[in-house]
Parts: sequence; C-alpha cells; structure tokens
Amino acid sequence: MTLRPTDSSALLVDGKLVPGSAGVFDILNPATEEVIGQAADANAADMDSAIEAARRAFDTTSWSRDHAFRARCLRQLRDALQGHIEELRDITIAEVGAPRFLTNGPQLEGPITDLDYFADLAESYSWEQDLGLASPMGIKTHRRVLKEAVGVVGAITPWNFPHQINFAKIGPALAAGNTVVLKPAPDTPWCAALVGKVVAEETDIPPGVLNIVTSSDHALGAQLTTDLRVDLVSFTGSTATGKAVMAAAAESLKKVFLELGGKSAFIVLDDADLNGACSIAAFTVCTHAGQGCAITTRLLVPREKYDEAVAATKNGLSGLAAADPNDGGTICGPLISAKQRDRVEGYLKLALEEGGTIESGGVRPADKEKGFFISPTLISGLTNDARVAQEEIFGPVLVILPHDGDDDAVRIANDSPYGLSGSVWGTDPERIERVVAGVRTGTLSVNGGVWYSADAPFGGYKQSGIGREMGVAGFEEYLETKLVAAPAQ
Repeated sequence: MTLRPTDSSALLVDGKLVPGSAGVFDILNPATEEVIGQAADANAADMDSAIEAARRAFDTTSWSRDHAFRARCLRQLRDALQGHIEELRDITIAEVGAPRFLTNGPQLEGPITDLDYFADLAESYSWEQDLGLASPMGIKTHRRVLKEAVGVVGAITPWNFPHQINFAKIGPALAAGNTVVLKPAPDTPWCAALVGKVVAEETDIPPGVLNIVTSSDHALGAQLTTDLRVDLVSFTGSTATGKAVMAAAAESLKKVFLELGGKSAFIVLDDADLNGACSIAAFTVCTHAGQGCAITTRLLVPREKYDEAVAATKNGLSGLAAADPNDGGTICGPLISAKQRDRVEGYLKLALEEGGTIESGGVRPADKEKGFFISPTLISGLTNDARVAQEEIFGPVLVILPHDGDDDAVRIANDSPYGLSGSVWGTDPERIERVVAGVRTGTLSVNGGVWYSADAPFGGYKQSGIGREMGVAGFEEYLETKLVAAPAQ
C-alpha cells in the first residue's frame, strides 16, 4: 500500500474506513497557503457511531484482558507505520509546517518508536498486587489490588505536534486495555487519518478498539466530554479549552487528563556562560516557530548583564530566520494558520503598547509572499506583569526579563498561572539545586538536559494541567484500581 493524500479522506469507525457525513474539508499547507487536499468531515452522528463502536468493543471483546495481544497489535502498528515513514514525513511537513529536522524526532519518528515502550508495559506491568492477610472486624481476609482499564477514552488533540500527542494518548490508552475515540485538530487531520488507514488495513487491532474522527468542527470533540458511554477524556490544548472540558466532564464525573498551556522560564544564573545560554534560548523559542506548550518563552537574565544578554540573544536569533520547512536546515517554519499569525501579531502590537521594545524580528519576512511566517522576535523593556510575559503566545516570540539574583529569578519564574516546564543554566551545582527546588513546574532542564522521553512523565503544575503523560505515570492515567477481599482459606 502507498499512502497518498487522496487516501486519507476517511474516518475510521468500527474497523471500517468510511466517509464523513458532512462531506470533506480543505487542508492548507501553512508554508504556501495552498490547498493540498481534503479530509473527511464528520458530524455528530459520526461521532456517535464511533463512541458506540468503542463502547461495544470494550464491553464485548477480550481486548481489555488480553495483555499479550494488545502488545502484539501495538508493535504491529509501529512496524506498519515505519514502513510508510517517508510518506508520513512528507505529509507531516506539508500539513503541519513542521521543519524537516523535527520529523527525525518528536514530530514523527520518535512517537512511532515510542509505541514499543507502551507495548512492553502491557506485558510487564504488575496488573495485580497481593496485600496479604489482615483481620478487619475480626475476619481473616486476603486482599488483592487489581489494575484494570478505565473503559472508553475520548482523546482530543491539537495541531502543533500531532503525531507525538496522538501516540502519547493512543499508545498508553490501548496498552492499558481501553478503547479509544480520537478527535484530532481540524488543522492537521491527515496525520491522524493516515494512522486510521494503516490500522484498518495492516493491523489486527479489532473493530471499534481505535476510532478516528476528523472534522472541520472544533466543537465536535465536546461530544466526548458529555456522552455517558465515554469514561475518560484525555485533552491536550489551551488552558481555556481545558477548563471547558473539565467543566463538561464534571456532569458525569468522568476522569480527565489535561495537558495545557505554558509560559516557561529560561533562567540564566550569574555564573552561567551567558552567550551560550542566550544562544540556546534563541534556538529553543524558534523551534517549530515557537508552537510548543513547553517551549521556554521568558528569558530571565541577571540585571547587571541585561544589555549583554539582549545583544547575545539578538545575535542568536539572527541566524534562525523563518524559512521553508522542507529545507533540512530550517528551525523556524510557518505558523499553522492565518488565524494564529494574526494572534501573534496582535501580541507584538500589545508589546509595544505595554512599553516594550522589539529588538529583532516581529514582522512578516520580506522574502515570503505566501505562508504564515513571522520572523523570530525578541522583546525587551518589560516586566513580568506585562501581558506578553504572562500569556501564552504560541509563536517565535521571546520576552527577556531582568532578575536580581537566584531567589528573584525563582520568584519571577513562579509568577505565572502556568507551571509546565523551564530551564536553569549555571555552574554551581548547589545553587542550581536550590533553584530547581524552588521552581514550581512539571519538568525542568538543567544546562541543556533533555527531559522528553517515552519513559519520562510529562505534565504541569497549576493551570498547565492535571495528570501526567508518558512513562508509567502516563500509563496509569488510563487505569482504574479495584480492591478484592475474600475470606482467607
């Protein structure tokens, strides 16, 4: 089988590739603004069918109990996807605007490889724990703790890293024995629909176990939050939408997993290599045009070195122009849509109104007549209470802020509604550890350490979410706990 864009105008519902009841909708290439094809457009009836298929598959098959079979199916899916890796790569670049170099890692190849980790967990996880004997109320009793799948999982995913986020939900949810209805973002439906085609034609995953519903309607995913047949909603996206998901799920007391926004701080201590740290901060904020929830978008530098840091960061940004994502050397590609570009430009205007200075970038590149590009941008002259320092922009925009020592840097880092990630740069291990202990975030990088991995839990404090994704902790988000007690023999 050869995957082509024309193959992906289908939903995966109950094991079958079916058209969307609302027809099809266009997909734009964000680097060219051209329509590159269509995707199946589902409506509420299609979503209902997908939920019903997932419910039936969970309730009437042995999927949730056959750990070895689930592991085999996940490895089968991994192998099948790897067989189409170059076609998937081309489609990911065209649909997502992802720089080609990122498809070697978290934009494609990494998430597919990660399926093997979850397959291993399905086989190796301790599904039963013996608590031994006790005599509550004078009755000698043997107790066991069983871990079981939650049931039907509704997975709602965004457009920025679609493969990574889709598989971070599909992998552990299926490995744990659940059935899944995946609703991807309207901006990037092919990345999910092509997985559906592979599942239907090249794996033994039973009908209804995985259903994929693409739609032009952003609101269609809300159906998963209110339907009583859905047991858990796993959502990645904005904090505002996450709050709406949580409120809707509360009516039926569904479990929720929420991976939400961030405004992470890149802390440079006064004993750090300032030029090196500022160069890394510039590179990081440009990666995939800054469209990542965990990207560090506040650069905190010693006040006495502020001007030097501004110059070093500008220098770092100068070699990272927004460019064609097909080019292997591109770091900063396009934003996903005209709407997102307008949002970023609105924040750049706000930065000036708040008294900031745009030190570099902040404009549409002169050499790009088409495409949703914004030049990598550095904003100086603001304090941490400015809106552009508090709100998630989701573009290649870095705000540089002064701090007055380690404690002040921690205070500024924590002065945010978010707590997703961050970075600390310095040379004194004891000082670094004190800063690490003080910063209230779910992940932290020290001197460039990489926390992203299939076996490492990812998630945030405060309004950056609830729960953890990846690792054993992420796997256990999709499990229930049952205590069984019987009279001792």
